[in-house]
Amino acid sequence: MQRFWYLFYNIIVIPLLWLLLHLAALVNSKIRRGIRGRRRLLEHLEQDVKKLTKPRRIWFHSSSMGEFEQAKPIIAALSRKQDDLDIVVTFFSPSGYEHSRSYKLATLITYLPFDTRSNAHRFLELIAPSVAIMVRYDIWPNHVWELRKRNIPTFIANATLRKDSSRHYPILRSFHRHVYENLTSILTVSQSDVEAFEEFGLTQPQLHVIGETRYDQVWQRSEEARSKHLIPQEILKRKRVLVVGSSWDEDEAVVVPAFRRVAQHDSHALMVLVPHEPTVENLERLELLLDYSFRAIRFSDLNDYSDENVILVDSIGILTSLYQYADVAYVGGSFRQGVHNVLEPAVYGIPVLYGPKHHNSQEALELAKRGGSFVVTSQEECYAQLRKLFNDKKTRTKAGTESLRLVKENMGATERFLDYLEKVLNH
Repeated sequence: MQRFWYLFYNIIVIPLLWLLLHLAALVNSKIRRGIRGRRRLLEHLEQDVKKLTKPRRIWFHSSSMGEFEQAKPIIAALSRKQDDLDIVVTFFSPSGYEHSRSYKLATLITYLPFDTRSNAHRFLELIAPSVAIMVRYDIWPNHVWELRKRNIPTFIANATLRKDSSRHYPILRSFHRHVYENLTSILTVSQSDVEAFEEFGLTQPQLHVIGETRYDQVWQRSEEARSKHLIPQEILKRKRVLVVGSSWDEDEAVVVPAFRRVAQHDSHALMVLVPHEPTVENLERLELLLDYSFRAIRFSDLNDYSDENVILVDSIGILTSLYQYADVAYVGGSFRQGVHNVLEPAVYGIPVLYGPKHHNSQEALELAKRGGSFVVTSQEECYAQLRKLFNDKKTRTKAGTESLRLVKENMGATERFLDYLEKVLNH
């Protein structure tokens, strides 16, 4: 069966995927950037690998920026503990690659080449990793098969899997089983993830619960953020602040009208709006949306602040630091395809709001269960929760306490991962 899936994937899936990606690139700029970024990738890599001078190399692969955030605490800890390692980082998506090219703890940062047999063979020939670590879920079969052929230990870190995942559908189940069988270990976030992987009937990879490294990462980043002073205290004085993080159109259609009603009753209400994509076009769209009801100012013009109701953030990479100013946070993506990182605001001990599409995040589910967050499904619900949280300090404090407790209780996954990795490195 392994041979069947190997042939099926390379003869049917890969050519079809290549065709679909190039067709999609005609209408999707992100996919176009990803294809452009891979042109002559392996030729460039032949020069770039000259940077790799240390005796051991660890390869981290992430789909995008969110997954790479989970790898960062591991990389940082490795850099502190081991001085004979080069770190190679790859990305599937252009957003992750473009935003991380200046990451200082990696020796080499590049795209993952398209998952053909020849690309996987040449890529691994060039980087020659001692260990390969796939973060979360982005597992590319030809690279995994090639790693197994070379007897290179290969892990999934922060692995998650729901029992109702499509990977358990009959045909996909067989395919994924034969891919996962080539891994050394699957290191999961929770025991329920272990149980979901066990349903594949795996015999080769070891299954271990190590927890979620994102808890360590958000704690570390919050400590760094507290030294940054992005919004002057005179602006924040006597204000009740809502920070809206990583919002999409669908989020803004709910939270902006809700906040408008709050601001009508509360002249001290301030919204810091951080769109997921702060492009020129999107910022101009938001300014038109806000102009009807608010006095808004861009973050880059904050020196001219004159008691505006809304600060529209036109910078990237500062959302985590902005959450420290919030009395309440709203996390976007939850009216579109799935909520973004709810731990980033939770670490500051504040209540968190998000919409109905949050089942992609175990942290969001747990936070709501504990009462640290509140799910809103409409403008009306969003308005009611904002009013209550702004005006009821006891409720706000209680929810914030639960948010912070969730983070503190789940820290330590990085050290558990390193303990496991060091056994492999020293084997």
